Amino acid sequence: MVDIRKKRWALVGIAAIAAVTLSGCTGDAGGEGTSGGGGDSDETLIVYTNSNSDGRGEWITEKAADAGIDIEIVGLGGADLTNRIIAEKNNSVGDVVFGLNNMFFEQLKAEDAITAYEPEWSGEVPADAGDPADGAFWPLVQQAIVTVYDENRISDAPSDEEDLWTDDEYAGRYEVNPALGQATPQLVLAGILSRHLDEDGDLGVSDEGWDLVQSYYANGSNAVEGTDLYARISRDEVDYGVLPSSGIAARDAEYGTSTGMIVPDYGVPYVTEQIAQITGTGNEAKAQEFIDWFGSAEVQGEFAAEFNAMPVNENAVEQANPEVVELMDSLPRQDIDFGFVSENLGAWVEKVTLEYIG
Repeated sequence: MVDIRKKRWALVGIAAIAAVTLSGCTGDAGGEGTSGGGGDSDETLIVYTNSNSDGRGEWITEKAADAGIDIEIVGLGGADLTNRIIAEKNNSVGDVVFGLNNMFFEQLKAEDAITAYEPEWSGEVPADAGDPADGAFWPLVQQAIVTVYDENRISDAPSDEEDLWTDDEYAGRYEVNPALGQATPQLVLAGILSRHLDEDGDLGVSDEGWDLVQSYYANGSNAVEGTDLYARISRDEVDYGVLPSSGIAARDAEYGTSTGMIVPDYGVPYVTEQIAQITGTGNEAKAQEFIDWFGSAEVQGEFAAEFNAMPVNENAVEQANPEVVELMDSLPRQDIDFGFVSENLGAWVEKVTLEYIG
């Protein structure tokens, strides 16, 4: 078994800073913050996130300014951002981090890279949606990670996504994102392997599981940097791909598609985006003010309405798009042990990168 230090730096070496956008789960580079951690309350708050794409970063920055909070957003892919925060923990640059899922926040918590703070809205979210043990991170938005297609073009989609990877009929017709420095591709990998765990298998996974992963990468069409999945679908380059559920409505509006989803009996992976104060911030009061503001029912409700998000804050749900609420209620949640995944993800990514992606 690979130790935690080896896992961490393997991840750093594996992934370049991502530019392929997968809706809310992938951050675009938003500039390199040079102030924040060591400053006083008058300094700009440095906010790290992997959820600033599709106009989210600009919207949050503008709304925060209206609320009297001056922020600078720095966006990176999920794994890259996690490793950056860990690397900086003894000389913090960022003040707040949001958008990462539970897997990444568990890593930050284990490294003491985030500091517990109970926000004013803590009673408005389910206790088990964040970090019920220590309150190190708190939930904002949840979404499903789904395999999508255009019902205008496809009328006979398979019922199980594994058919895409193993049936020659679909070879080259589904998009694969090999950028394992990003949150969504890592969650896809975790979703596959979690269905095939074996304590006697390689890295806790059965041979069948690894064979499926090999087929997934070998038979897919690699994502094209800077090109949206739906643009590729519209050009008949691929028929299927993976997308966070919050991105569906906007893409149907932009591309004229009618999105269908492959929903297997075992469910689909869900991701809950969290928020936390970064350890060592010199802007603690302002960091906590931002957390109180951004996670509030008012702001999360506005955010949900603007970006078709599904807020965790129960008092914000009424402002969410009813179609989004209905969709989330209809999608079964895959059972994933995120604690186990967090312990093994680094080694899984390393194996996949070396053996299946190259």
